[in-house]
Amino acid sequence: MPVDSGVAVSPALVNCSVYVPTRPVIVSPLNVARPAASVLAVALVSAPAGLTPVQAARAAARRGRRREPTAFLRLGVVLAWVLVPALAPSFQTLDLALKIALFATLAASFDVVIGYTGIVSFGHAMFFGFGAYAVALAVGKLGAPTYGHLLLGFGVGIAISATVAVLIGAFSLRVKALFFAMITLAFAEFALILAVQWSALTGGEDGLSPKLPGVFAAGASGPFGLSGRLVTYYTVLAVCLGCFLLLRRFVHSPLGRTLQAIRDNELRAEALGYRTFVFQLAASSVGSVVATVLGGCYTLWVRYVNPESALGIPIMLDVLLMVIIGGIGTLYGGIVGAAVLLTARTVLPGLRGMGATVFSGSEILQRLSERWLLYFGILFILVVFFFPRGVLGTLREVAARRRGEGAPEA
Repeated sequence: MPVDSGVAVSPALVNCSVYVPTRPVIVSPLNVARPAASVLAVALVSAPAGLTPVQAARAAARRGRRREPTAFLRLGVVLAWVLVPALAPSFQTLDLALKIALFATLAASFDVVIGYTGIVSFGHAMFFGFGAYAVALAVGKLGAPTYGHLLLGFGVGIAISATVAVLIGAFSLRVKALFFAMITLAFAEFALILAVQWSALTGGEDGLSPKLPGVFAAGASGPFGLSGRLVTYYTVLAVCLGCFLLLRRFVHSPLGRTLQAIRDNELRAEALGYRTFVFQLAASSVGSVVATVLGGCYTLWVRYVNPESALGIPIMLDVLLMVIIGGIGTLYGGIVGAAVLLTARTVLPGLRGMGATVFSGSEILQRLSERWLLYFGILFILVVFFFPRGVLGTLREVAARRRGEGAPEA
């Protein structure tokens, strides 16, 4: 019987004897682009012995990703982060670089939820706050700080976030679109109010300033002659890289492909026998747990946490802006969005002092130099106007269009 996979197969393949998997395979127009479709067609003809055509296509796609020119670009970005302490050792540069890594990974975890699964959630920053407070309370309220307390804080934060994510999803994921977003926003507001009012535990609006153990403590010295601050920098950077690779593996796994198919056509996925609710719940839980780990790393680096810096709605809006600027459904777009947003917030306020020096004789120009928020808004409007799918999403679309124009017609 014919199988409607959404991929055009050459008539030469009609008489080929191929293995048809017993489990339905969802091939979505958004997760199988034209080059990937050609890889699948080749795999149908020349699948190695012992591999199904789908497995052969996945193996070919993995080999193609390793040979892409962007692989060297990704390695270059990681190398740049590693070399930042040697090239620009000032604390302001280190702080900006590590916060870009932290929030880029946080944006990627949110992109898994909104871009790859199609779930609009305004409560993602709440799990970031859970991790930040769990680590701060574990090392600050349980006596002298130890590495055991630090690991306990991460473990408790992950357990709480996973439980809350499952409970919220179990009761709210059946509500679609805007209604689910409003429910998650209500939970986030509740967590913020709880952190402010429960001052005996959370410190209220004053927050917590925990003392960290061992090499992470202020003024400590680490191995290889590194300061405690640099050890913390490389530790947090390694955690961010590990979380990002985990998210990348997740979206390229069969589970991630199924999630993209559910996002594209949930009714068709249900008709094929997939329990879409379970898959969506799994994606939401994975994104929430990663956000929790990053929240703990934020406390490790900043050494301070309060409701506004960890649970506030502006954190959620920042993450949403990063995903939009970089490109929804790109994963790597979070790096672009975080770099643009955080760099602009660091550089633009400096226009005030520069304007007072350069335009000392003009009061109007001095006042214009102080309106850095206005320039930030203009920058965001220009990005959205010229990159409607985000910076990375638009570049990918242009590259795919050029490949399609340069390919010979069949």
